[in-house]
Amino acid sequence: MSSHTITLNWNRDGKGFGYKEYPRDHDLDFGHGVTLRASAAADYLGTAEIPDPEQAFVASLSSCHMLTFLAFASLQNLTLESYTDEAVGYLEKGENGKPILSRIELHPVTVWAEGIAVSAEKLEELHHKAHEECFLANSVKTRICTVL
Repeated sequence: MSSHTITLNWNRDGKGFGYKEYPRDHDLDFGHGVTLRASAAADYLGTAEIPDPEQAFVASLSSCHMLTFLAFASLQNLTLESYTDEAVGYLEKGENGKPILSRIELHPVTVWAEGIAVSAEKLEELHHKAHEECFLANSVKTRICTVL
C-alpha cells in the first residue's frame, strides 16, 4: 500500500568501542529536511536529554491513535479545538525474561469546539474505534489502553 523510509546515521566519532565507551547518540533523517537526534535511554548509557527508541515507540502509537481519533471525529462533524496525550510506556520483562514495552497507557484530553457536546459514552466509542483502526496498534503485540 505504501512505504515509509528513514535514514539512521551513527558515527563513533573517535571514541572507544568498549561497551561503556561508544556513543549511543545518532540521527534519524525523515527526509525533507527533518532530522531527529536520538539516543539510548539514560539507563542504557544514552543521553537523557534527547529521545530514546522507547519514547519514540510510545510517541508513534500515541500519534497514530490521535490521528485516527481525529479522522473519526471529523467524519462525524465533532469539531475539536485541541487534543493532548501524556502517554506512558512500561518496559517490563516479557515471557522470555527479556525487556519489552509490554503496555502503553494513553491519557488523551480533548477540548471540543464551542457548541459541541460529546458524552462519556461517545468519547469512549471514538477512542475504541480509533484503537481498532490505528495502523500501528494493529502492528504490535504491546497492550495499548486508553485511560479517560
